[in-house]
Amino acid sequence: MKILVVGGGGREHAIIKKLKENKDIEEIFALPGNGGMKDDATLVNIGAKDIDGIVNFAKQNKIDFAVVAPDDPLVLGAVDALEGIGVPCFGPKKNAAIIEGSKVFSKNLMKKYGIPTAQYEVFDDMEKALSYLDSAPIPTVIKADGLALGKGVIIAMTREEAKDAVRSMMENKIFGESGSRVVIEEFLEGPEVSVLSFTDGNVVVPMVSSMDHKRAHDNDEGLNTGGMGTVAPNPYYTKEIADECMKTIFLPTIEAMKKEGREFRGCLYFGLMITKDGPKVIEYNCRFGDPETQVVLPLLRSDLFTVMKATSEGKLSETEVKFSSESACCVIVASKGYPVKYESGFPIVLPETDSKSEIFVAGAKCEDGKLLSAGGRVLGVTAVSDTLDHAIEKAYALTEKVEFENGFYRKDIGQRALKALKK
Repeated sequence: MKILVVGGGGREHAIIKKLKENKDIEEIFALPGNGGMKDDATLVNIGAKDIDGIVNFAKQNKIDFAVVAPDDPLVLGAVDALEGIGVPCFGPKKNAAIIEGSKVFSKNLMKKYGIPTAQYEVFDDMEKALSYLDSAPIPTVIKADGLALGKGVIIAMTREEAKDAVRSMMENKIFGESGSRVVIEEFLEGPEVSVLSFTDGNVVVPMVSSMDHKRAHDNDEGLNTGGMGTVAPNPYYTKEIADECMKTIFLPTIEAMKKEGREFRGCLYFGLMITKDGPKVIEYNCRFGDPETQVVLPLLRSDLFTVMKATSEGKLSETEVKFSSESACCVIVASKGYPVKYESGFPIVLPETDSKSEIFVAGAKCEDGKLLSAGGRVLGVTAVSDTLDHAIEKAYALTEKVEFENGFYRKDIGQRALKALKK
């Protein structure tokens, strides 16, 4: 069996490593992949947004199944195009991927179907947005409507910061056309939880919960990034909260999408805030989160390909999805200067890993047999253990053995979770 995985980051590396456990899979192609994946997949120099190129490759190479991992190709309709030539896929079609592709769509969906989320207003006129901010409650949250590499959200602590955020999105176009419309929403307080879930449009099977660390530096300081590390499970996500989420958020979302004629099949990511009024949705993603995937998939005990196939065929209710009761920690090693300006091309030497640890490569290339940095987030160093504190300890011990002179990483991944466990 030949599998095609669209994407080239740490998330895709984690997916590929898990798919490799299925003995029926003869070859995995990564489009485009990256140099750090070369021992796990055949790299093909076709960009993730080159839908025609992906379809032609799938046709010529008689691909049996495709996994479309990033948001851009999903929103552009990669699944529709591949299924159009008879290649079954894991991932939502274009009309369902809009749940991430447009924050305005997702907020309006939640409002229409009574799914708990922050109060909000939508603006496509900058002056009206600025005028609204004269009396809006502060702090507030400004979101670009479209995709923005996970960075299209600004939390404004003052009225001036809020107005600057609106101007930067709508006037200065820091997120391109994604910021032509903005959502201004209520600032929610409480612990954040990420819950990835398998869904075939009828049933929802949540994966292990996780806790992301978005800020670039220790103590949650610095700019927002695509994620500097994560741990799983998230101690704030209790069984009671999980049951409430299934009843008030997860199943209602799937039903809402179905009623809108947008059946969702694939991985639906729920970004949640556990507020004093109960869990609320901060955002949806139409795919595996990054770096959440790097701690969630190492805890999956079922065969990933079997689950993905059942998801695409609408047979998830007939398939067992089991996770380990262990804990996992992933530390992201990024290029100095990320998420703003950074240099690439620095040599990286990776240490040996054991059966309970992995190094997922996110931004690297291979030249003359050497691994060189080629991105902002470069590595995801993950360890699994019986307890969270030991998983964190193991992940950092492995991170310290990485040779990468231009790298930096947060030293406090998982500390909030450990404090929560001690309460």
